[in-house]
Amino acid sequence: MLESSLLGQVRGYINGEWVGGGDDTLPVYNPANGQLLAEVPNMGAEETRQAVESARASLKQPASLEQRREWLAGIAKALTENREEIGRILTMEHGKPLKEGQGEVDYAAGFFSYCAEHVDELAPRKLEEKPRGCDWTVHYRPAGVVGLITPWNFPIGMIAKKLSAALAADCPSVIKPSSKTPLTMIALFSLLHDVVKLPPGKVNLVMGSSGPIGDVLMDHPDVRVISFTGSTEVGKELIRKSADQVKKLTLELGGNAPFIVFDDADLDVAADQLMANKFRGGGQTCVCANRILVHSAVAEAFGNKVKERVNKLTVGDGMEPGTDIGPLIDRSGYHKVRRHAADALEKGATLIAGDVPAPIENDWGGFFPPTVLQGATAEMACWKEETFGPLVPLVHFDSEEQALELANQTEFGLASYLFTADDARAQRMMAGLEFAHVGYNTGTGPTPEAPFGGMKQSGYGREGGLEGLFEFIEPQTVPKG
Repeated sequence: MLESSLLGQVRGYINGEWVGGGDDTLPVYNPANGQLLAEVPNMGAEETRQAVESARASLKQPASLEQRREWLAGIAKALTENREEIGRILTMEHGKPLKEGQGEVDYAAGFFSYCAEHVDELAPRKLEEKPRGCDWTVHYRPAGVVGLITPWNFPIGMIAKKLSAALAADCPSVIKPSSKTPLTMIALFSLLHDVVKLPPGKVNLVMGSSGPIGDVLMDHPDVRVISFTGSTEVGKELIRKSADQVKKLTLELGGNAPFIVFDDADLDVAADQLMANKFRGGGQTCVCANRILVHSAVAEAFGNKVKERVNKLTVGDGMEPGTDIGPLIDRSGYHKVRRHAADALEKGATLIAGDVPAPIENDWGGFFPPTVLQGATAEMACWKEETFGPLVPLVHFDSEEQALELANQTEFGLASYLFTADDARAQRMMAGLEFAHVGYNTGTGPTPEAPFGGMKQSGYGREGGLEGLFEFIEPQTVPKG
């Protein structure tokens, strides 16, 4: 079992108290070695209803902007002071390298700091004009109870995006983490309870199967906003279920990011940026490059630069010094990457780095080597689907028009990346790319200071930036005669 000062309670959290869920529990394993880290309560519909009622009751005691700022700044400080331990917990249950786990804690703290610094944007706003002879004021009211549903791939980063904006809006929340990585969330709640001392009902934690918990969040009339990060398939189901009560949804869904390298690009910069972008979290991110489009004139040269860098990476347990890539989260994730690599090779791609390893029998130990394929095409599974792993398929193109057509050849529109020395070309490409995030000569992803979200089937709503600050707000307009 995983011992930690932040895991004194391995339970849910409702109305300011640690609670269980009966005798039924869910095991949490280390994906590197199968070690049982903990058993968390398998909570269900009844506990979720209690959490919603607790959250609803807390709305009767609104918090001032100054109080919210104090909470947000306090959470950022607590995360920063506990980054090493939270990073360790995160690495143990996710598998990513320890340096990435601790870096994710810093990333999470940034969202709370940003909202603390900008919470005054939610102060009432008086119109300068006097339409119809009245004084007009816009109040930014909390939307109500919010349901925050997070995935396993960024156990602290994803909740920070959502919870920071919810607290800034003074919305109480019911939070459901992935059952694969709940311990990082419990560690956060330990800080919220012991250090920040949020009032009862302001934050609530329920863990367990998605079905019963999700059904209550979607059916309960007091839950007014759902913020979900996960698959497009689940996102579509939430859209359908939200219709009867007209709930507001913020959805960050699937991605299939193109990474476009023109023949005039600085190939070393592009290769370095690809490495940082693609292999973060072992390639298990929605924003990492999935389709690498390279101009035919530099395809071989760029492939060699990527190969050289990939061959220096170390795959292993995230807790071991020097590890660059940890295990994939489970057997299903491992076998999807393996299927994509094998399919591409069968359909004509060439292996220039890595391997297609044997299947695994357990839900741990899925150490997939970073693998680079030259000559991938749009007929391959790795083109059509999001791989979510350390596979780099290089696809060739010959013109700007072809690159744009290939890049947009997906139903997803989350992130994209563009490398060229021609600014006029870059402006044309950015205007034509159907993606909400376009990295220009950089592979960087989201930051707390800027809005991030999707287009097309990658969802709607924004997290981060001033835009994200307003996701849990209902503007109320008051004319005074």
